[in-house]
Amino acid sequence: MAEFDTGLPSIRQVQRFIKDKTKVNIKLTTQELLTGTILWQDVQCLCLSDEANQTILVWRQALVYLKPNT
Repeated sequence: MAEFDTGLPSIRQVQRFIKDKTKVNIKLTTQELLTGTILWQDVQCLCLSDEANQTILVWRQALVYLKPNT
């Protein structure tokens, strides 16, 4: 299993989104677009809280992009 490297810029950026409670858009390989705030991340997943306050686990391998919702 891969080790969680908090020194990587991508990991630090997601941590900043978590800390600041930044609303993000996440596009999946299925072309689905999710919107919400990221609650936490680990080596394999992100946990997103959507606009209905439902939590969604998103596997990193399913991500196409993640960007702030401005």
